[in-house]
Amino acid sequence: MNVLALVDVYKNSPRLFQLADRLSFAQPQKIQLENLRGSSSQFVVASVLQHASCSQLNHLIVLNDAEDAAYFHNTLENITGALDLFYFPSSFKQRKNFNLINSSHLMLRTEALTKIAASPPTPLLAERGVVRRKVIVTYPEALFEKVVLPEALSSNIIFIKNGDTLDTDGLLLKLSDYGFERTDFVYEPGQFAIRGGILDIYSFGNDKPYRIELFGNEVDSIRIVDPETQLSERRLLQVSIIPNIESQFTDQEKISLLSFLPENTVVWMQNTELVKDRLLECEKELF
Repeated sequence: MNVLALVDVYKNSPRLFQLADRLSFAQPQKIQLENLRGSSSQFVVASVLQHASCSQLNHLIVLNDAEDAAYFHNTLENITGALDLFYFPSSFKQRKNFNLINSSHLMLRTEALTKIAASPPTPLLAERGVVRRKVIVTYPEALFEKVVLPEALSSNIIFIKNGDTLDTDGLLLKLSDYGFERTDFVYEPGQFAIRGGILDIYSFGNDKPYRIELFGNEVDSIRIVDPETQLSERRLLQVSIIPNIESQFTDQEKISLLSFLPENTVVWMQNTELVKDRLLECEKELF
Protein backbone atom coordinates (compact mmCIF):
# COMPACT_ATOMS: atom_id res chain seq x y z
CA MET A 1 0.00 0.00 0.00
CA ASN A 2 1.48 3.37 -1.04
CA VAL A 3 1.22 6.65 0.89
CA LEU A 4 -1.72 8.04 -1.13
CA ALA A 5 -3.72 4.85 -0.61
CA LEU A 6 -3.01 4.98 3.12
CA VAL A 7 -4.18 8.60 3.28
CA ASP A 8 -7.41 7.55 1.56
CA VAL A 9 -7.94 4.87 4.21
CA TYR A 10 -7.60 7.50 6.94
CA LYS A 11 -9.70 10.04 5.03
CA ASN A 12 -12.59 7.65 4.50
CA SER A 13 -12.71 6.26 8.02
CA PRO A 14 -15.83 7.05 10.11
CA ARG A 15 -13.74 8.57 12.91
CA LEU A 16 -12.06 10.98 10.51
CA PHE A 17 -15.46 12.09 9.19
CA GLN A 18 -16.56 12.71 12.78
CA LEU A 19 -13.38 14.69 13.54
CA ALA A 20 -13.62 16.80 10.37
CA ASP A 21 -17.27 17.50 11.07
CA ARG A 22 -16.53 18.80 14.58
CA LEU A 23 -13.60 20.91 13.37
CA SER A 24 -15.88 22.63 10.88
CA PHE A 25 -18.27 23.84 13.63
CA ALA A 26 -18.47 27.61 14.04
CA GLN A 27 -18.11 27.33 17.82
CA PRO A 28 -14.68 26.42 19.28
CA GLN A 29 -14.24 22.72 20.01
CA LYS A 30 -11.89 20.94 22.40
CA ILE A 31 -11.03 17.49 21.07
CA GLN A 32 -8.56 14.94 22.43
CA LEU A 33 -7.07 12.29 20.14
CA GLU A 34 -5.61 9.24 21.84
CA ASN A 35 -3.55 6.15 20.92
CA LEU A 36 -1.80 7.72 17.94
CA ARG A 37 1.42 5.86 17.25
CA GLY A 38 4.35 6.47 14.90
CA SER A 39 3.33 8.68 11.96
CA SER A 40 -0.40 8.21 12.50
CA SER A 41 -0.79 11.79 13.78
CA GLN A 42 0.64 13.13 10.51
CA PHE A 43 -1.75 10.97 8.51
CA VAL A 44 -4.68 12.23 10.58
CA VAL A 45 -3.72 15.86 9.91
CA ALA A 46 -3.10 15.12 6.21
CA SER A 47 -6.55 13.55 5.94
CA VAL A 48 -8.19 16.54 7.64
CA LEU A 49 -6.42 18.90 5.21
CA GLN A 50 -7.96 17.03 2.29
CA HIS A 51 -11.44 16.82 3.76
CA ALA A 52 -13.99 19.03 1.97
CA SER A 53 -15.56 20.43 5.14
CA CYS A 54 -12.14 21.64 6.39
CA SER A 55 -10.85 23.08 3.11
CA GLN A 56 -10.86 26.71 4.32
CA LEU A 57 -9.36 26.11 7.78
CA ASN A 58 -5.84 27.14 8.75
CA HIS A 59 -3.83 24.97 11.13
CA LEU A 60 -1.24 25.61 13.85
CA ILE A 61 0.51 22.44 15.01
CA VAL A 62 2.57 22.73 18.21
CA LEU A 63 4.98 19.87 18.92
CA ASN A 64 6.97 19.30 22.11
CA ASP A 65 10.34 20.49 20.80
CA ALA A 66 12.24 21.58 17.69
CA GLU A 67 13.21 18.03 16.70
CA ASP A 68 9.64 16.73 16.91
CA ALA A 69 8.40 19.75 14.95
CA ALA A 70 10.96 19.32 12.15
CA TYR A 71 10.15 15.59 11.88
CA PHE A 72 6.41 16.23 11.84
CA HIS A 73 6.79 18.96 9.20
CA ASN A 74 8.94 16.80 6.91
CA THR A 75 6.61 13.82 7.18
CA LEU A 76 3.49 15.90 6.58
CA GLU A 77 5.16 17.58 3.59
CA ASN A 78 6.06 14.20 2.08
CA ILE A 79 2.53 12.91 2.60
CA THR A 80 0.63 15.91 1.25
CA GLY A 81 3.04 17.81 -1.02
CA ALA A 82 1.36 20.95 0.36
CA LEU A 83 2.86 24.28 -0.75
CA ASP A 84 1.49 26.38 2.12
CA LEU A 85 3.04 24.24 4.84
CA PHE A 86 5.58 26.11 6.99
CA TYR A 87 8.11 25.12 9.63
CA PHE A 88 8.14 27.96 12.18
CA PRO A 89 11.31 27.84 14.32
CA SER A 90 12.71 30.10 17.01
CA SER A 91 14.70 33.12 15.77
CA PHE A 92 17.67 32.41 18.00
CA LYS A 93 20.68 30.12 17.67
CA GLN A 94 20.65 29.29 21.37
CA ARG A 95 17.66 28.95 23.65
CA LYS A 96 19.00 31.18 26.45
CA ASN A 97 20.86 33.70 24.28
CA PHE A 98 18.47 36.23 22.78
CA ASN A 99 21.25 38.13 20.97
CA LEU A 100 22.40 35.45 18.51
CA ILE A 101 19.94 35.49 15.59
CA ASN A 102 19.68 32.49 13.28
CA SER A 103 19.24 34.10 9.84
CA SER A 104 17.87 30.97 8.17
CA HIS A 105 15.26 30.56 10.93
CA LEU A 106 14.37 34.24 10.64
CA MET A 107 13.79 33.71 6.92
CA LEU A 108 11.44 30.77 7.59
CA ARG A 109 9.44 32.77 10.14
CA THR A 110 9.20 35.77 7.80
CA GLU A 111 8.02 33.64 4.89
CA ALA A 112 5.25 32.08 6.98
CA LEU A 113 4.05 35.37 8.46
CA THR A 114 4.05 37.08 5.05
CA LYS A 115 1.94 34.35 3.49
CA ILE A 116 -0.52 34.37 6.40
CA ALA A 117 -0.83 38.16 6.29
CA ALA A 118 -1.86 37.99 2.62
CA SER A 119 -5.49 38.75 1.83
CA PRO A 120 -7.90 35.90 2.60
CA PRO A 121 -9.78 34.30 -0.29
CA THR A 122 -12.99 35.96 -1.40
CA PRO A 123 -16.26 33.98 -1.30
CA LEU A 124 -16.07 33.72 -5.10
CA LEU A 125 -12.63 32.11 -4.94
CA ALA A 126 -13.87 29.75 -2.24
CA GLU A 127 -16.79 28.71 -4.47
CA ARG A 128 -14.31 27.96 -7.26
CA GLY A 129 -12.33 25.69 -4.96
CA VAL A 130 -9.36 28.06 -4.55
CA VAL A 131 -7.87 27.15 -1.18
CA ARG A 132 -5.43 29.42 0.60
CA ARG A 133 -5.21 27.65 3.92
CA LYS A 134 -1.90 27.79 5.76
CA VAL A 135 -0.36 25.12 7.99
CA ILE A 136 2.30 26.09 10.54
CA VAL A 137 4.34 23.53 12.47
CA THR A 138 6.15 24.90 15.50
CA TYR A 139 7.21 24.26 19.12
CA PRO A 140 6.93 26.16 22.46
CA GLU A 141 10.15 28.23 22.26
CA ALA A 142 9.19 29.52 18.81
CA LEU A 143 5.59 30.07 19.85
CA PHE A 144 6.78 32.19 22.79
CA GLU A 145 8.28 34.88 20.52
CA LYS A 146 5.98 37.70 19.53
CA VAL A 147 5.34 38.47 15.85
CA VAL A 148 4.57 41.64 13.92
CA LEU A 149 0.99 42.86 13.56
CA PRO A 150 -0.41 41.77 10.17
CA GLU A 151 -1.17 45.36 9.10
CA ALA A 152 2.31 46.56 10.16
CA LEU A 153 3.95 43.78 8.17
CA SER A 154 1.87 44.20 5.00
CA SER A 155 2.33 48.01 4.98
CA ASN A 156 6.14 47.67 5.11
CA ILE A 157 6.61 45.32 2.16
CA ILE A 158 8.26 46.79 -0.96
CA PHE A 159 6.67 45.58 -4.20
CA ILE A 160 8.65 45.78 -7.45
CA LYS A 161 7.45 44.61 -10.87
CA ASN A 162 8.64 44.71 -14.45
CA GLY A 163 8.19 48.12 -16.05
CA ASP A 164 8.21 50.03 -12.75
CA THR A 165 10.11 53.30 -12.61
CA LEU A 166 12.21 53.27 -9.45
CA ASP A 167 13.51 56.07 -7.31
CA THR A 168 16.82 54.25 -6.83
CA ASP A 169 18.22 56.56 -4.15
CA GLY A 170 14.96 56.43 -2.21
CA LEU A 171 14.83 52.63 -2.51
CA LEU A 172 18.38 52.20 -1.22
CA LEU A 173 17.59 54.50 1.72
CA LYS A 174 14.43 52.53 2.50
CA LEU A 175 16.36 49.24 2.38
CA SER A 176 18.82 50.61 4.93
CA ASP A 177 15.92 51.73 7.12
CA TYR A 178 14.47 48.22 6.85
CA GLY A 179 17.61 46.66 8.31
CA PHE A 180 19.37 45.69 5.06
CA GLU A 181 23.17 45.91 4.78
CA ARG A 182 24.95 47.07 1.62
CA THR A 183 27.64 44.60 0.45
CA ASP A 184 29.67 43.88 -2.68
CA PHE A 185 27.78 40.61 -3.24
CA VAL A 186 24.66 39.23 -1.58
CA TYR A 187 24.98 35.82 0.06
CA GLU A 188 22.55 35.89 3.01
CA PRO A 189 19.16 37.46 3.86
CA GLY A 190 19.26 41.16 4.71
CA GLN A 191 21.86 42.23 2.14
CA PHE A 192 21.74 44.31 -1.04
CA ALA A 193 24.34 45.27 -3.67
CA ILE A 194 24.28 47.66 -6.62
CA ARG A 195 26.65 47.58 -9.57
CA GLY A 196 25.84 49.90 -12.45
CA GLY A 197 22.33 49.04 -13.58
CA ILE A 198 22.09 45.82 -11.54
CA LEU A 199 20.51 45.76 -8.08
CA ASP A 200 20.70 42.54 -6.05
CA ILE A 201 18.44 42.23 -2.98
CA TYR A 202 18.29 39.28 -0.60
CA SER A 203 14.90 39.64 1.05
CA PHE A 204 14.36 38.32 4.59
CA GLY A 205 11.48 36.19 3.34
CA ASN A 206 13.15 34.24 0.51
CA ASP A 207 15.70 31.45 0.18
CA LYS A 208 17.43 33.12 -2.79
CA PRO A 209 18.11 36.78 -3.68
CA TYR A 210 16.57 38.80 -6.50
CA ARG A 211 18.49 40.50 -9.31
CA ILE A 212 16.77 43.62 -10.67
CA GLU A 213 18.19 44.88 -13.98
CA LEU A 214 17.53 48.56 -14.65
CA PHE A 215 17.40 50.50 -17.92
CA GLY A 216 17.86 53.98 -16.57
CA ASN A 217 15.35 54.00 -13.69
CA GLU A 218 12.98 51.51 -15.30
CA VAL A 219 12.87 47.86 -14.22
CA ASP A 220 13.93 45.90 -17.31
CA SER A 221 13.94 42.40 -15.79
CA ILE A 222 13.80 40.56 -12.46
CA ARG A 223 15.51 37.24 -11.89
CA ILE A 224 16.30 34.87 -9.05
CA VAL A 225 20.04 34.61 -8.29
CA ASP A 226 22.03 31.64 -7.02
CA PRO A 227 23.84 33.09 -3.95
CA GLU A 228 26.78 30.69 -4.40
CA THR A 229 27.50 31.21 -8.10
CA GLN A 230 25.96 34.72 -8.35
CA LEU A 231 24.41 33.59 -11.65
CA SER A 232 20.88 34.53 -12.68
CA GLU A 233 18.23 31.84 -12.82
CA ARG A 234 14.57 32.06 -13.85
CA ARG A 235 12.77 35.33 -14.53
CA LEU A 236 9.97 36.80 -12.43
CA LEU A 237 7.27 39.34 -13.20
CA GLN A 238 7.23 40.89 -9.73
CA VAL A 239 8.77 40.47 -6.28
CA SER A 240 8.12 41.56 -2.70
CA ILE A 241 10.95 42.75 -0.45
CA ILE A 242 10.34 42.06 3.24
CA PRO A 243 12.04 43.91 6.14
CA ASN A 244 13.68 42.33 9.17
CA ILE A 245 10.56 41.59 11.18
CA GLU A 246 12.53 40.85 14.36
CA SER A 247 14.40 44.18 14.60
CA GLN A 248 12.47 46.77 12.59
CA PHE A 249 9.29 46.88 14.68
CA THR A 250 8.59 48.07 18.22
CA ASP A 251 7.07 45.91 20.94
CA GLN A 252 3.81 47.85 20.47
CA GLU A 253 3.68 46.52 16.90
CA LYS A 254 4.06 42.90 18.01
CA ILE A 255 1.57 40.33 19.25
CA SER A 256 1.50 36.59 19.97
CA LEU A 257 1.34 34.19 17.05
CA LEU A 258 -2.05 32.98 18.31
CA SER A 259 -3.41 36.53 17.98
CA PHE A 260 -1.80 36.92 14.56
CA LEU A 261 -3.51 33.88 13.06
CA PRO A 262 -6.97 34.14 11.47
CA GLU A 263 -10.00 33.09 13.49
CA ASN A 264 -10.57 30.02 11.32
CA THR A 265 -7.43 28.33 12.68
CA VAL A 266 -7.34 24.88 14.24
CA VAL A 267 -4.69 24.55 16.98
CA TRP A 268 -3.19 21.08 17.42
CA MET A 269 -0.95 20.35 20.44
CA GLN A 270 1.08 17.23 21.07
CA ASN A 271 1.05 17.77 24.84
CA THR A 272 -0.87 20.76 26.21
CA GLU A 273 0.62 20.66 29.71
CA LEU A 274 4.17 20.37 28.42
CA VAL A 275 3.66 23.33 26.07
CA LYS A 276 2.32 25.39 28.98
CA ASP A 277 5.32 24.48 31.16
CA ARG A 278 7.82 25.32 28.38
CA LEU A 279 6.20 28.71 27.80
CA LEU A 280 6.47 29.49 31.53
CA GLU A 281 10.15 28.48 31.43
CA CYS A 282 10.75 30.82 28.51
CA GLU A 283 9.14 33.65 30.43
CA LYS A 284 11.42 33.02 33.44
CA GLU A 285 14.52 32.89 31.21
CA LEU A 286 13.59 36.21 29.62
CA PHE A 287 13.66 37.98 32.97
